Amino acid sequence: MSLMNVLLMGGTGTGTTGSSSSPVSTIVMMVLIVVVFYFFFIRPQSKKNKELKKFRESLKKGDKVITAGGVHGKILEVGETTVIIETEGQGKLKLEKMSVASIIPSGE
Repeated sequence: MSLMNVLLMGGTGTGTTGSSSSPVSTIVMMVLIVVVFYFFFIRPQSKKNKELKKFRESLKKGDKVITAGGVHGKILEVGETTVIIETEGQGKLKLEKMSVASIIPSGE
């Protein structure tokens, strides 16, 4: 009898319910589910958020950036939560740092 059948039946496979291994296997399965969710969903997302925060804190005057809306510009001023960028037509936009998606490499 496979492990999945044993877990679904809630016992050792003899047809009796309420055996002593049923609560233990349920707890083990719950712990495994929590561990899987942590390593495949929660941990990578928090790691990505830390990298984005570090990226946005490293923005400086003169960086060429692309916003989340696709606007290209050069940073003129960096505030605590905002940046002012200059666009191609000499226009200036004040944006939240959170809207800066990436830096354009200096070779482009």
